[in-house]
Amino acid sequence: AFPLGLAAQRLRLPPLVGYLLAGVAVGPHTPGFVADTSLALQLAEIGVILLMFGVGLHFSIKDLWVVRRIAVPGAVTQIAAATAMGAALAYFWGWSIGAGLVFGLALSVASTVVLLRALAERRALDSDNGRIAVGWLIVEDLAMVLTLVLLPPLAAALAGDTAESGSSPAWDQIALSLALTIGKVVIFVLLVLVVGRRLIPRLLAMVARSGSRELFTLSVLAIALGIAYAAVELFDVSFALGAFFAGVVLSESDLSYQAAADMLPLQDAFAVLFFVSVGMLFDPTILVQDPGWVVATVSVILFGKSIAAFAIVLALGRPVTTASTVSASLAQIGEFSFILAALGVTLGLLPDTGKDLIIAGALLSITLNPFAFAAFDGLAVWLKRHPRLLQ
Repeated sequence: AFPLGLAAQRLRLPPLVGYLLAGVAVGPHTPGFVADTSLALQLAEIGVILLMFGVGLHFSIKDLWVVRRIAVPGAVTQIAAATAMGAALAYFWGWSIGAGLVFGLALSVASTVVLLRALAERRALDSDNGRIAVGWLIVEDLAMVLTLVLLPPLAAALAGDTAESGSSPAWDQIALSLALTIGKVVIFVLLVLVVGRRLIPRLLAMVARSGSRELFTLSVLAIALGIAYAAVELFDVSFALGAFFAGVVLSESDLSYQAAADMLPLQDAFAVLFFVSVGMLFDPTILVQDPGWVVATVSVILFGKSIAAFAIVLALGRPVTTASTVSASLAQIGEFSFILAALGVTLGLLPDTGKDLIIAGALLSITLNPFAFAAFDGLAVWLKRHPRLLQ
């Protein structure tokens, strides 16, 4: 991962591309050394927890509230449009409704990690357009967190499962399962936000007064993993949701910045292992066997949802420069797409081909994302010279 990540950085590509390629190189689908896939997946699970914990730790309701008028309706509309495009492709390929929904959702959400690094390189992170793009992706992340919760109880219906008698799925049982799931999530969230907000900041303050840096780091890690584990064992909620709300609770503490700084090395290390494990699952022969499918997938990511976002931003009354920044920011997919694809395969909704297409789409779209920024910047300049086209 290190040499390939470094090579990607030297080529002015996100290091994430190198990490994914490292996974491909040591995966079971390529010749040479094959790493321990089962161990990689276990380490990747810790990576998912720490990634989601980091998202929650940096989640700011205040920042989202400032850009809510464009971020919320814009992200929801864009997710619906991109999901419809992906589902249409899946229908054309003969996949099930559930496969189409998972595939479309995976293509609809961009990588927050890639976006933050791209905006930082352009020194646009603290600009108005940068805040809107980040707020847009926060809404996408929240939508995907909700999807990870609701997908398992809906899996049987989405897969088109039928009883032995040939009857349709038992919708009353599905509704009951969905209601129980939502009820458990609500109880978990209330407990974490009400009880956790009172206990966890006090616990961190007590540990901080001890003066032991390693004990403070250990306490933060124990809180992140502990809440994620409790979410699964006690409430049947995903690791991802538990870790996210653990981060949200810690973000309320005065020591949140120190917690984020101490957790960053661990988060980065395990995030790299997560991306490597994703690369290990990728079968590169799909690039040769089904190049048309790969091109169609990448087209939806780079053009379909970006053009849709461009139109949505303009329809919401924002300037062309804002539309350009948001559209280029969305012209890639990343960590949530991988998590959703893995869940879809586990639930029997998404075929392995769909997983390979999503990973191929991520590799290519992340690689091409800098060119997407340049292209949309050029489009914004051209449209400013021809204002009549926007009327």
